[in-house]
Order: sequence, then C-alpha cells, then structure tokens
Amino acid sequence: MLYQIGTLSLDTAPFNVDDVDRTASADFAVKPIIGAGPRREFMGEGDDEIALSGQLLPLTIGGLTELETLHGFRRSGRQLPVMRGDGKMMGWFAITRIQEKHVDLDRSGVGFSIAHTITLIKVGPEGASAEIVPALLSLFGALGR
Repeated sequence: MLYQIGTLSLDTAPFNVDDVDRTASADFAVKPIIGAGPRREFMGEGDDEIALSGQLLPLTIGGLTELETLHGFRRSGRQLPVMRGDGKMMGWFAITRIQEKHVDLDRSGVGFSIAHTITLIKVGPEGASAEIVPALLSLFGALGR
C-alpha cells in the first residue's frame, strides 16, 4: 500500500500513485511597530495540502472504480483519515480537487491511460470520527455480500 484515503487503498495496481507533493504553511499575524520593522506573532498551523498523482491503465489493469470512489468522497465533502504506506497517520483530509487527463480514447470514451491528480486539504478532526463509522460499516457490508 502506498497511501490509504479513508477506506480506499492506493497501491501500484489497479490504482497507482507515483508522485506526491505536499505544501504546508504556518500563519502569522503582522503587528506594526513604530520606528521598527513589523513583528509577527505565530497564530498556528496554516493550510496543509497533499497532491497525489499517478497514471491508470483502465483497459488493462483497471482503476476506474477507485477513481469514482474518490469522486464520491469529493462530492460528499467527507473528512477522511489519510495514512502513508509506512504506517504514518497524516491526519484528516478532505478531497478538494480531482484532475483527470484521458489519452488515446477507446470507443467508449475511456482513455487507454489516465493521468490523475488528487488534491487533499487537511481539516480539523471535529466530527471526523463520526463520519468514519458509516464508511467502515459499508465496507463490512460489502465484504458480506
């Protein structure tokens, strides 16, 4: 496993991620001082964004189902736990954007290869634990079928 977003595992197949960009910031309040340069007061952690990029080969190894699952997470605005493959918990994130580029379309309009980028932003853990329970129950329901 390369990354885990909620209940979805991203691995080398069928849903590949081969590039990760992370941008994190800190917030400071600017306080002007007479006769000196402005001082800055630390206000806390700023935005923390992760962009996961990769390529799918849906006609040979699949990946469209996982891509649609991620679109469902994005549409619902769910707060999801994100874990890196080495077991490090990255925190709770929401998917803000999914970019797809289909290349060499087949007769059904699906690309032979699909380049994708999933952009996530860190969100507070408020209510996040309550949102994971229905997701886990649906996972267990899917296993029982």
